[in-house]
Amino acid sequence: MSKHFEHSSFREKLIEHLFISEMLKLSWLKGDCQLEVMKPEVDNAGCDVVLELNNVIRHIQLKASKLGGKTSRQNIHTRLATKPSGCIIWIIFDEDTLELCSFYFYGFEAGKPLNDLGNVRVAKHTKGNAEGIKAERPNIRSINKGQFTRHDSIEDLYDVLFFT
Repeated sequence: MSKHFEHSSFREKLIEHLFISEMLKLSWLKGDCQLEVMKPEVDNAGCDVVLELNNVIRHIQLKASKLGGKTSRQNIHTRLATKPSGCIIWIIFDEDTLELCSFYFYGFEAGKPLNDLGNVRVAKHTKGNAEGIKAERPNIRSINKGQFTRHDSIEDLYDVLFFT
């Protein structure tokens, strides 16, 4: 069994910490050292981390996939759309080195919330019930990879999050 599968929760937290570390490093290198990082005590609205810089607050749902992975969509919680500047960051990482390779961003410019997710496809459970029916998950929407914007550097993503 793959270590990435067997220890997926560990890997998820590791990727999250690497991402936060890179964001903090950029704040340091840009000379402002003003980036604030907050973690929700309870994740019931799809928000993994909150970053704030220059009065821009980003409620972020993090997703991660290994480089070359086949995942073509991500599920997001509809309540993320109620947050100011809510967004999803899908991190592509190298499974051998855990290097953060590229980033897919779904959201809008700083200060604008996600669009109304009511028209986005409702996600379904991955496993069927006793009859084999995969029930809908009414608070979860499925976003195709083509709807994300790719960024090949953490610096570009940082600027998109806080300056555009």
